[in-house]
Amino acid sequence: MYLEDSAHLETVRKSLSEGRQALERFSEDKANTAGVAAMARILAAAFKSGKKVLACGNGGSACDAIHFAEEFTGRYRKDRKALPAISLTDAAHLTCVGNDFGFDEVFARGVSAYGQAGDVLLAISTSGNSRNVIRAVEEARQRGMSVFLFLGRQGGSLLGRGDAEIVVAGESSDRIQEIHMVALHILIECVERELFPENY
Repeated sequence: MYLEDSAHLETVRKSLSEGRQALERFSEDKANTAGVAAMARILAAAFKSGKKVLACGNGGSACDAIHFAEEFTGRYRKDRKALPAISLTDAAHLTCVGNDFGFDEVFARGVSAYGQAGDVLLAISTSGNSRNVIRAVEEARQRGMSVFLFLGRQGGSLLGRGDAEIVVAGESSDRIQEIHMVALHILIECVERELFPENY
């Protein structure tokens, strides 16, 4: 049996309440729900055409990009064929490019290496102002790729630069990232439901 710890219990309750409120705000914003639905349609079509998705972000968003990619190359809920998704977060690549070209280029260089017309870039930035994410978007555009944006706060300088995008309101990166992961899982489920309806 856990001992009563009023200070920590209050923090737990407050954080859960904040998370619930953040999810409610996100789900009530029709632009966000439409954004996820548009991403699902575009990504499913890309996979059907033999294209792939690249994903990038910094810090916690890098972890989200990795998680997103492995849900496609591995599986989400049930077995099905692997789908081509690459997270641009390999440590050797990041340190090599960061050392040789500067940290602003770490994701753009990955897009240059792997991206082709018809592919998709999923770019995650809680501020919307991460220079290396912006450069990745610019490189993707030059290559004729579709761009999905997962943003936070007011969207930053990336706002309006995606084919489909979501913006999680709030000033706290942890709450923003939590909603990003919820939206990423929903996106994956939507794609699977279209491509593998037998799994649902």
